[in-house]
Amino acid sequence: MAVIGKRNTLSILRASTPGLYLDGGELGEILLPIRHVPKELGDTVKMDVFVYRDSEDRLVATTETPLAMVGEFAHLKVISVNQNVGAFLDWGLAKDLLLPFREQEFPVRAGDRVIVHVCLDVKTNRILASTRLSRFLNRDTPAYRNGQPVNMLITSRTPLGYNAIVENMHRGLLYHDNLAAPLAAGQKLKGFVRTVRPGGKIDLSLDASGYKRVAALTDQIVHALQRNGGHLTFDDDSSPETIRQKFGVSKKAFKQALGKLYKARCIRFTKPGIQLLENSSWSPGK
Repeated sequence: MAVIGKRNTLSILRASTPGLYLDGGELGEILLPIRHVPKELGDTVKMDVFVYRDSEDRLVATTETPLAMVGEFAHLKVISVNQNVGAFLDWGLAKDLLLPFREQEFPVRAGDRVIVHVCLDVKTNRILASTRLSRFLNRDTPAYRNGQPVNMLITSRTPLGYNAIVENMHRGLLYHDNLAAPLAAGQKLKGFVRTVRPGGKIDLSLDASGYKRVAALTDQIVHALQRNGGHLTFDDDSSPETIRQKFGVSKKAFKQALGKLYKARCIRFTKPGIQLLENSSWSPGK
């Protein structure tokens, strides 16, 4: 059976002037409008589509993919506010996504960007957005291991750091003292689990911890040197922002990696920059 708010692979039942009718199982026939039908169908018997309701509340399919599907969190722009029903968000489809007033943790205005959870109203089977994020986060203690790489979505700033949603389901926190530059709500980042606290909250880091972080970064620096003719303008005087932009790590981690390479006589400091030395004893991960 087709699932509303998700991508589905549905069989083609028949073609007609409005488009293709697809087999939605218990949901019945679902129209894929003609504008989304490929010009050359050939022997195609199934279509990969996203299923949702159009402006007339009919189930329809599209080959387009929204910015977020049901069960996912996203950072979306408020297009307009209707005083009777709520706000409408741009989620990448022709029909905007409704954020009802009852699902607004705080009032929103046209032009705002908000973190929302995309959900399916159990009473109406309509796809809605909600800014009441905590209701949709998993409160169980996750089985992450320390140092495990994870995807995160920054949601808000706090006195301690930045709240984040980890792997689209858990609560996490990035502490200010582990950041080289400010972050912004809506940023999607790759990071690492520092520790999982009782109650399920996760302490996060943008860098891997300990030796694994330094070893991986030294390899990255050596490869960058090799690709750049043996010289880079980066060194321990470079700004945290430029280091983060180039290597995706903090200045502290970068300096640790440079120190390891220097002690291994793999690089020398040219002030500014670093130079790769001929050192046959160096190998990645050493």
